[in-house]
Amino acid sequence: MTQAILIVDDDPAQRRILEEVVKRDGYRAIPVEGGEAALAYLEGPAGADIALVVLDLVMPGIDGMEVLKRVHPQKPNLPVIVLTAHGGIETVVNVMREGASDFVVKPVSPERLHVSMRNALKVNALTGEITRLQKRQTGRLTFEDIIAPSASMEPVIRLGKRAAQSNIPILIEGESGVGKELIAAAIQGEGDRAGKPFVTVNCGAIPENLVESILFGHEKGAFTGAADKHAGKFQEANGGTLFLDEIGELPLDIQVKLLRALQEGEVDPVGSKKPVKVDIRLISATNRDMLQMVKEGRFREDLYYRLNVFPIHVPPLRQRKDDIPDLVAHFIRRLAAEEGKDVVGISPTALDMLKAYDWPGNVRQLENTIFRAIVLCDGEALQVSDFPQIATMVEGYSDAARLHDTSVVHSAPQEQHTPSPAPDPARNTGMIGGASEVPVYAGQAAQPQSNTLADFARSNFSDGIAITDEAGNVRKLEDIEAEMIRLAIDKYKGHMTEVARRLGIGRSTLYRKVRDLGLEVREG
Repeated sequence: MTQAILIVDDDPAQRRILEEVVKRDGYRAIPVEGGEAALAYLEGPAGADIALVVLDLVMPGIDGMEVLKRVHPQKPNLPVIVLTAHGGIETVVNVMREGASDFVVKPVSPERLHVSMRNALKVNALTGEITRLQKRQTGRLTFEDIIAPSASMEPVIRLGKRAAQSNIPILIEGESGVGKELIAAAIQGEGDRAGKPFVTVNCGAIPENLVESILFGHEKGAFTGAADKHAGKFQEANGGTLFLDEIGELPLDIQVKLLRALQEGEVDPVGSKKPVKVDIRLISATNRDMLQMVKEGRFREDLYYRLNVFPIHVPPLRQRKDDIPDLVAHFIRRLAAEEGKDVVGISPTALDMLKAYDWPGNVRQLENTIFRAIVLCDGEALQVSDFPQIATMVEGYSDAARLHDTSVVHSAPQEQHTPSPAPDPARNTGMIGGASEVPVYAGQAAQPQSNTLADFARSNFSDGIAITDEAGNVRKLEDIEAEMIRLAIDKYKGHMTEVARRLGIGRSTLYRKVRDLGLEVREG
């Protein structure tokens, strides 16, 4: 999903310019007039979608400083870039103290704002990831932290929240890589055992001769090599949750001891003379057909029914492709920040290709694929050519994978996320989930790539300023300057003080340039 940026400014002209800068960088711009409208938006239901705020400091009524004071305590992780025409040290210190991420002095350079927005979002992505890791480490991860907006995941989340309110044994079923451990961690974080130990055991990765010792523990000298006493995973999880992943891989003799541990609430460490009481919440997971294994005699029937009291099935990624855009945007923000890359989005064609693929490895495969693409990418948006392996397996994309043209978009207007049976690599410069130098928007003709202020001015004023003549040669700087001054004089109706301030020059310098360039001025 494209990141949304809230633009707060009482000046309609300035608001429009900022909106164009934000859109040029590939973000979704949401302009509002004044501090009161900004607070209403941020405190409303749509406020949760805002990734960044660009805030004017001086406004009538509720000014930028008041907005900062009221928003930062409620949303401490929301980055805010403050704009003002007065860049005194005291002002800078005050706004940074109130929680601003950056401070930009007007007139705002598009390049300066671009860098500021990109850095703020990159830092915020890392901060968000660290917060999620800390919550997971401390057993406080919740379903709100899971990226699963598709309708297919609604039953999973609903059942998970219901199961979290009791200590009922849970069996999570699903293919490898769908996120079963994440669901288990969220169940722990939503329940009474939040903040308690969450111990994960991959039953398929334990050597058969060590399974009993690792699960139930052992006494010193219980067997050759047992130089010290070992508590075991059941005792480590005491008071919290034990997550047994790939439960179908357990040997039959261990299944008997697991059944007894669940029924009696105690374990028998290897070599111990007496059992040890444990208080755990058990969550199991498997990618196997457990009922078929029971029929074949490879899994105990009594243990199966003991584990399968509250089953939760997690659908594979190919059945919830609506999750892919959000997952891709999340992985791009996190992995690009970790790798120190400037990648901030993905082209619509590349995203359509990822949505067309079936992902046999599910979310884990998607994450690793994005990681590889970020390492390969040289620009700011992932292209089809950054996914060579996926492109060869999705019909219609193999030719595009061999090309990599991000310089100019030569195409008619197109809708974002529209699948294309025969993709044109030259159209891969729009992006979703971040910024791009040449984004393509729904209902907007693609533009030649340029970061010059002249090109930016042309995009923001209806008259436009051409930087080349009819023959395609670059015009003289004097001619472009004259046209810019004339355009500014017309826009501000001859108010020369305002014109000089907007152009960033002194009033006497403006009059001198007007005289030297032979411009006629009728002051308003």
